[in-house]
Amino acid sequence: MLVSQRVKRLLKLVPGQRRFGFYRFLPFFFVLGGAMEWFMINVRIGKETFYDVYRRKRSERLYEARMEKGE
Repeated sequence: MLVSQRVKRLLKLVPGQRRFGFYRFLPFFFVLGGAMEWFMINVRIGKETFYDVYRRKRSERLYEARMEKGE
């Protein structure tokens, strides 16, 4: 059996095709997005999370912009 045939068969197992059509997959994407957001906030790699790095880089950019204006 080809891989595309297996994928089609797997996708047909998801309920709601007649009523919702392609949009029946939206709950999976919402759950995936929520899980990714939780991972980025709570899981530390080394000593930092994603948001620690984001806040630090943002403050560095603001500081550099202020220094350029001040000169």
